[in-house]
Parts: sequence; structure tokens; C-alpha cells
Amino acid sequence: MRLVLLGAPGAGKGTQAKKLIEKYGIPQISTGDILRKAVADGTPLGKEAKGIMDKGELVPDKIVLGLVEERVKQADCKKGFILDGFPRNTAQAEALDKLLNDLQMPLDSALSVDVPKEDLMKRLTGRRTCKKCQQMYNVYYSPPKKDGICDKCSGELFQRDDDKEETIKKRLDVYDAKTAPLIDYYKNKGILKSVMGTGSIDEIFNKVCNILEGK
Repeated sequence: MRLVLLGAPGAGKGTQAKKLIEKYGIPQISTGDILRKAVADGTPLGKEAKGIMDKGELVPDKIVLGLVEERVKQADCKKGFILDGFPRNTAQAEALDKLLNDLQMPLDSALSVDVPKEDLMKRLTGRRTCKKCQQMYNVYYSPPKKDGICDKCSGELFQRDDDKEETIKKRLDVYDAKTAPLIDYYKNKGILKSVMGTGSIDEIFNKVCNILEGK
């Protein structure tokens, strides 16, 4: 099973990816993680990427694709893999397809986790974090027993700057503009599968498995 996960910030992709890893025994490939590892390990691509990042510039697609190629050639990817956070646009998707086809490892599916924008806003803007122990809450879905106070350590809860409404709206707008066209790209390729990402985590996961297994 070679899979790309799609979905807006807050859609729950990461949670579903963890469950897919456990069930199917395939690794999750996060380009952020493999980039950080390559830099830490001082690999040739890692050194090249570090030089670019040190200048405050974005790492070019060519380097990211090189890192993806190195990762998917590793033994644990023989049964498949889950790509999360890449590709982010259609140009990257086309380059990824070419790379995987050349390696005779084409994608089986692109799974889109769809959540209404109103729900995404509640999930993201409702997040509160404890200043002391970093425990997380959501004022709409999993509030603390006492408003603004952590259940675990009685620390003060706060809203991170990147969870504020204005920031969240910008992030969702960027997603709609840049990443959402991937939905059409994979639909045209005939490998797009969609699941409604509302309900309990287990309910969503059961739907995901049924869709991926063609039930």
C-alpha cells in the first residue's frame, strides 16, 4: 500500500496515519522528519539543504525529492509507505509520480480526509495548552473541568499564537489555494479516495480501512 494523505490543517491526518502504521506495518514518511534527519546525519543532501536553510531560503523540490527517493528505497518501505505533508502542490505531485514510476513503486491511492471548514476552525481555534505540563485541551470537544485550569497540574491554559482565528484562517486559505488542487490532480489520475473526517477517531479509521481495502 503506497499512499499519499491529503487534508487541511486540523483534519486529523496525523492521527489516522499513526493508526494505519500500526495496522498495516508500513512507515509514515514526513518530508520534514527526513529533512531534519539528513541535516543531523550530515548526508550530502542534508549538507546541501542545511546551507540553503541557513540562508533562510526554502529547500528546493529537487532536494526534497532526492530525500524521498533515499527513504523509499529503504527496506521498511518494501510493503508500502504513507506520505504525509508532501506533495504540497501539483508540480511536486507530478515530479513525485515520475520518481515513483521510475522506481516501479507507483502510488496506489491518494486519501483525502475531508472536514467541513466550520469544524476545522473549532478544532484549531479551540485548542488550549497548559503552560506547565503542555497538556492539551479543546474548549469545544475536550474542555478542562475548570475553565482555564489544567486538570493534571492546575497550570494556566493558554492559546498559542498559531491557534488564533486570524492565523488559522490564513493557513486554511493557503491550503485551499495551493494544496486543494491536488484533489483534482489525483481524481483525474483515478486514485483519489475520500473519507469524511468527522466522528470518533475509531469510526473514521474504520471508514478509512474499508475505503483503502475496497470494501
